[in-house]
Amino acid sequence: MSTKPELKLRNSTMSPQPAEKVSTSGRSLARKVKLRTSDLSFYYGSYKALHEVSVEFAENEITALIGPSGCGKSTFLRTLNRIYETIRGARAEGDILLDGEDVFTTDVTSLRRRVGMVFQRPNPFPKSIYDNISYGVKVNGLRGKSSMDDLVEKSLRRAALWNEVKDKLRKPAYALSGGQQQRLCIARALAVDPEVLLLDEPCSALDPIATGKIEELLFEIKNQCTMVIVTHNMQQAARVADRTGFFLLGKLIEFNTTEIIFKTPAKRETEDYITGRFG
Repeated sequence: MSTKPELKLRNSTMSPQPAEKVSTSGRSLARKVKLRTSDLSFYYGSYKALHEVSVEFAENEITALIGPSGCGKSTFLRTLNRIYETIRGARAEGDILLDGEDVFTTDVTSLRRRVGMVFQRPNPFPKSIYDNISYGVKVNGLRGKSSMDDLVEKSLRRAALWNEVKDKLRKPAYALSGGQQQRLCIARALAVDPEVLLLDEPCSALDPIATGKIEELLFEIKNQCTMVIVTHNMQQAARVADRTGFFLLGKLIEFNTTEIIFKTPAKRETEDYITGRFG
């Protein structure tokens, strides 16, 4: 097996978690399973973009999904809270279970409150910083007006943004830097207390300093929700993820602890991608 690049594993000091080397089998993780897919396929019209993906995401873990562009990892992410339903002709087949409940029969508004999403580019609403946080809470009818100030502060603190914006809450969100806008979007998602947070390349448009702040934030909120992050940055996956899945051509090739994926992958395709032979 060829030499692997030296990637610093943020979680490598932790006790190794039991896992199967070949993880496309969907076997149970040692910890409580929060989200599970079984034989999940996805179609854009007649084109099959995902092929029978079976995987389990453990509660309060960070899972990274890696793979070359167009391999299906972002498509997979968007099936988990049914956001693909805005695309005409798109459809999913198979099962997705959130705490054992079928997400396809769950009220979609309730589902997207429980499974939040942060996109590749910051997308704050054309509103004030304060209103960006409070909007989702009001729409979902979760809090009374008397506690809104406290909730806004709590959400901004959770996103490590409060100290930077506490004196300009009524100013437009667009006045923030790109990194601040992305943390605002994370704060907005956290305001409704999601159980799962999906992040689709949240740092791809950010500089290294802003990226570092986002990664630190993921660790800080890890005990509050389960996270699944799509990233092209393998060093980022190695730094932040407990487990990593490798996608190729719409298939989940391998899923295991991040340390195993990067140091001793079971599949040749995984090794070839990590060592830069393609991608």
